[in-house]
Amino acid sequence: MSGRISKRIVSSGGSIPSPSAIFRAALAIALLSFLPVAAQESPGKESNPHVATNTPTIVFMTDFGIANDAVPICKGVILGIAGNTRIVDLSHTVTPYSIEDGGRFLAGTSPYFPPGTIFLVVIDPGVGSTRKAIIVKSRRGQFFVLPDNGLMTLVEDRDGIEGIREITNPAWMIGTRLSSTFHGRDIFSPTAAHLAAGWNWTEAGPEVKQLVRANLRAPRMDTSGINGDVIALDDPYGNLVTNIPAEDFQKLGYSVGDRIVVRVGQQEITMPYHKTFSDVPTGQPLLYIDSRGRVGLAVNQGDFSREYKLRPTIPLFIPRKSK
Repeated sequence: MSGRISKRIVSSGGSIPSPSAIFRAALAIALLSFLPVAAQESPGKESNPHVATNTPTIVFMTDFGIANDAVPICKGVILGIAGNTRIVDLSHTVTPYSIEDGGRFLAGTSPYFPPGTIFLVVIDPGVGSTRKAIIVKSRRGQFFVLPDNGLMTLVEDRDGIEGIREITNPAWMIGTRLSSTFHGRDIFSPTAAHLAAGWNWTEAGPEVKQLVRANLRAPRMDTSGINGDVIALDDPYGNLVTNIPAEDFQKLGYSVGDRIVVRVGQQEITMPYHKTFSDVPTGQPLLYIDSRGRVGLAVNQGDFSREYKLRPTIPLFIPRKSK
């Protein structure tokens, strides 16, 4: 019987596939089943992992801290309006009420985000007062939702401003009675979310002609040296951040390796100028230029602030190099 069946198959028009050919065909089918869906799509619908997505991004900064429920409440408001929004936490431990700290963080981080990014900033010591709640669009195409209290000064000086709107349209706010003390929840978060959802920002309210400016401390150069300020603490390392730009420090004439007597507050501290922390022994102080191009004071693998009992804001003086 088996011989007759074999002859019938051969005579029907072709040879019997070899076992190796059958194996190769089965293997090809199995491999196809593991290919990504995009690879099986038609040309023109090919996926490209390097192409940016259209997911809206909100960069969120406050002085609320993380020991209470204020930040998650604001995030809940955002996600309730624009559920596909990506929320990036910049910081929620900005020095309370510090417009200067907030503006510095904002100016330091915004260049690294693309056009269209929405910055939601709630550092608002004047909440409930006559200060305006605003949307600002920079010439870089980024949006800033925040109180008009000077937070934008550094960004305005660097990037320029395309337009400003006061947030007065109730449709852009939370759908309940507004609190006098939590505009982060009731005004700023829903406004940022509506922007993320694609609403036209010019419909939020009337145009504002100019921004409130922060009274920022600036370094002062004279024939003896440069006077500046310690403006922040670089947590958790304890480095002191100053407002002295690298280009001003270079005018004092120092070279890498030079030792400098720096007056910080009421203390005179001798330290070398170096490029990085490991250029000095562990536990030793140094003056360096930080990653944002400002003079910083640090202790290698230590805490300068704790070691010398110094905290912002205090004056600082660096003398010119003696000839």
